[in-house]
Amino acid sequence: MIEFSAAKGPRLMLDPTSVLDIGACIVNGENLAPGRAIPDDGDPRIDHSLEGFLFTCGPDHIRHPDVVEGDPQGRRYPLHGAFSAHPAQVLSFTTGEEAAECAALVDVTMTDGAPARLERRWHIDAESGVVELSDRLVNTGDKPFAPMLMYHMNIGARLFDGDVRLSGRMLEGGGFPWTFGKDPGGVFCVPAGGETWAEIRLGPMASLGGLSLTVAFRTDTLPFLQMWRNQAAPAHVLGIEPCSHRLASRAELKQAGDLTEIAPGETRSYGLRFSFQ
Repeated sequence: MIEFSAAKGPRLMLDPTSVLDIGACIVNGENLAPGRAIPDDGDPRIDHSLEGFLFTCGPDHIRHPDVVEGDPQGRRYPLHGAFSAHPAQVLSFTTGEEAAECAALVDVTMTDGAPARLERRWHIDAESGVVELSDRLVNTGDKPFAPMLMYHMNIGARLFDGDVRLSGRMLEGGGFPWTFGKDPGGVFCVPAGGETWAEIRLGPMASLGGLSLTVAFRTDTLPFLQMWRNQAAPAHVLGIEPCSHRLASRAELKQAGDLTEIAPGETRSYGLRFSFQ
């Protein structure tokens, strides 16, 4: 892991063995990552990623396994796509009291064997403590593919009490307690809204000295917000998940024209930022 921090903001541990995702996220001495309080999804590639604070789904598939359309070998997309466990090549790295920045390239072999590249940049503003992620996905192959992407921000619910709420314009009534739905948990996915950036807030968390987590994301390429929680022991986790596609099967998305392709050499960009205030 690579420690990444600035004068203000969280202390992050970036994982160069897996897309430079976030393992630990430490705020006021507390690690928000769920650790082993996660469900066993049966995919060893993503087991370590689920333990961390943020991991990236895609670029060829998100959510649960599905068939590769027209594949003569009958292959299936793995759980949450091909990204996990692809190592990152760190191009530049700055951390310390001044603004922190880390840039990397991740060459990915997708499920059907085709290549893609992720150009990733992390930044922490030293004055505001805002963490920003800028991603650009490049089709480095010789045929088009339909990119899909989801950011899984997993938070250990051990840190929550009964006063912790979710707030955001995309939520029914503008927000509700973090214990949404029926126990021991569930999932929903809603349109993020028409803004250039959508925003959702989780808190206040007494365990963090009353701070709340605010997450913002680009809605041109991440037009949906998926939320899930799981309190079925030993799991005790809540997920904030900006994503590129609504909660539906690949066949349904394709029929509706939602699986738009990028040609060889073309790119698609994504953005997310978060802070504790």
